Amino acid sequence: MTVERESTSTSVVDPGPTWGEYYRQMSLIRAFELRAAEMYQRAKIGGYCHLNLGEEATVVGLMAALEPRDYLFTTYREHGYALARGLEPGPVMAELFGKTTGVSGGRGGSMHLFDRKVRLLGGYGIVGGQIPPATGAALALTYRGEPGPNAEAVMCLLGDGTTNIGAFHESLNLAALWHLPIVYVIVNNGLGMGTPVDRSAAEPDLYKRGCSYRITGERVDGDDVIAVRDAANAALTRARAEREPGLLETVSNRLRGHSVVDPAKYRSKQEAERLRALDPVHAVRARLIAEQVLDEDTARRIDEEAEARVDAAVAFADASPDPDPATLFQHAYATAVPNAPHRLPADPVVPVPELLP
Repeated sequence: MTVERESTSTSVVDPGPTWGEYYRQMSLIRAFELRAAEMYQRAKIGGYCHLNLGEEATVVGLMAALEPRDYLFTTYREHGYALARGLEPGPVMAELFGKTTGVSGGRGGSMHLFDRKVRLLGGYGIVGGQIPPATGAALALTYRGEPGPNAEAVMCLLGDGTTNIGAFHESLNLAALWHLPIVYVIVNNGLGMGTPVDRSAAEPDLYKRGCSYRITGERVDGDDVIAVRDAANAALTRARAEREPGLLETVSNRLRGHSVVDPAKYRSKQEAERLRALDPVHAVRARLIAEQVLDEDTARRIDEEAEARVDAAVAFADASPDPDPATLFQHAYATAVPNAPHRLPADPVVPVPELLP
């Protein structure tokens, strides 16, 4: 049976250690992303670089719902997810720097973080490129064991603009037909690059799109870490125990442009100020202090610890070696193949003896 609902609940602050840990993760992600923007401007980071600034509550809530045995496929806006999944800031920053100590050996950069130990199976640079592989991984899980509370599941992240491509609809259709243990999460930050959702989607309530495939859809406040965690946990529980795929829409705001080089001039000054006032990291910090879960000194120590960890990550990345150009074509194929490329640009052309007269 298809369920469509929009969550309006507000989470209750638990005075236990959970809230403090969630804020610690959010503070680390914020510090890391601000430093990544700085390092990009200093030309330490090449290629593309997309930040989670403003989406920290969504990131932490989703990762809190995942079990270590679950699999994660992300978009190219994935630094925060890697950190919240348990990767150390040093190797993540080193990957952004293109160093051999990076989580993908310096070959992936910002958009292609990967670590099979934590079952992070990649950020994907192509919009929607992660959806078919994630759906395939969920199909593979159906061959590995029976459904139940201890079964494995897949979480597949996508942006709001991705819901308009064919792979989204094809994958949801197959997931419903084949009863796959997967939860698709639409991280709706209101803009597909610079285009508002209501100008690109005839049905802007994106969670309702699951109804075409009889998939349960739900929308939650992406700035409420507990609401996100609980909704994701419920969807994952159904996926594991009942092989019921789910569609979750989390609504948040990115505080910067689409990428580091996007000045976001499509936003008015008033809109930019409104979004800054909704900053989830500042909001959670203020709320925890107001409700005496944290005091000012503890919150400041958490922020200072995050800054220190990011300082160490930058130092680690700076000190790490660059890849040897001679290894450029390594890992291009899983096994050796005939005629694999091996010559670098400007290398002399070496005659192949068997081709000479």
